[in-house]
Amino acid sequence: MSDCLFCKIAAKEIPSKKVYEDDRVYAFYDINPQAPVHFLVIPKKHISTAMEVNAENSAEVAYIYEVIPKIVRSLGIEDGFRVVTNCGEIAGQTVFHIHFHVLAGRELGWPPG
Repeated sequence: MSDCLFCKIAAKEIPSKKVYEDDRVYAFYDINPQAPVHFLVIPKKHISTAMEVNAENSAEVAYIYEVIPKIVRSLGIEDGFRVVTNCGEIAGQTVFHIHFHVLAGRELGWPPG
């Protein structure tokens, strides 16, 4: 989508601090980190929200969950991390391109929010 912020970041039209990239996903540090380590992982294929995940695109989400442990290991995170996906404005989604926040580097409380 030509007006999507995260599509533009993945296409390198908008700068970001890259953590990881391959032909299917792009990962970059959050500009407003909520933990010492806070990065986002996005599919390069545009999916607006978790409500749009279906049989045709669910492999992209599964692949992201395969990539996250690789990234975490490469950053030396051994003591745990959290993955968060917000779906919809009421849940805090501000960019409507599905993305996965990976937070680590401190003890994370529960319940979140």
